[in-house]
Amino acid sequence: EVQLQAFGGGLVQAGGSLRLSCAHSGFTFENYAIGWFRQAPGKEREEVSLINPSDGSRYYLDSVKGRFTISSDDAKNTVYLQMNSLKPEDTAVYYCAAGQVPPYGGSFPETLGGYRYWGQGTQVTVSS
Repeated sequence: EVQLQAFGGGLVQAGGSLRLSCAHSGFTFENYAIGWFRQAPGKEREEVSLINPSDGSRYYLDSVKGRFTISSDDAKNTVYLQMNSLKPEDTAVYYCAAGQVPPYGGSFPETLGGYRYWGQGTQVTVSS
């Protein structure tokens, strides 16, 4: 059974930092990619950062490049999102999700719908 749990959200002032953690079970890094997504009230859910721990591929939303870093710890079955220089526009509920890697190559699921397993989400609030 695939399960994911997101931790680490909180309230922080602009310019501050948070580290989100996604503990996962029921799958292996060989078979799944993991992504961080966020959704603010009334807004579309967006991909923040993706990682394929097997090949090291990473993706970042343009607005977080240079500020956020995604990483994985295979031994702990955990993926992290280090968020630095936080801005008020980063305020959202952050979710981690897992999806199967395409069978004939590629590092990430082809679409958002390919991330079929989702954690509960953790609130990140950045004040001005």
